[in-house]
Amino acid sequence: MKSISARELRDKLKNKEDIQIIDIREPYEYEDGALSNENIPLDNMLLSIDRISTDKPVVIYCQSGKRASAIIYMLEKEHNLSNLINLDGGYATYMEEEYV
Repeated sequence: MKSISARELRDKLKNKEDIQIIDIREPYEYEDGALSNENIPLDNMLLSIDRISTDKPVVIYCQSGKRASAIIYMLEKEHNLSNLINLDGGYATYMEEEYV
């Protein structure tokens, strides 16, 4: 499984690279702050496969990285997707590094 650090993701965003970012946290978590405007809660991911880009890198994140890791594994196995990337440490680590 591919992964990306918070710093690497921040650089990609700063450079305006063409990537899709999907937040799989629950709506109440998403409302507290997010890295993207695309929220597909974990429970809906397998039903929302059509919303996942297949022609560019897709960073999937949750609060800590654990849920994202699990769903990426399932999506890769069931749908043969090879462009999915897990955000190491999830949203929490991204926000921590922002203030370092």
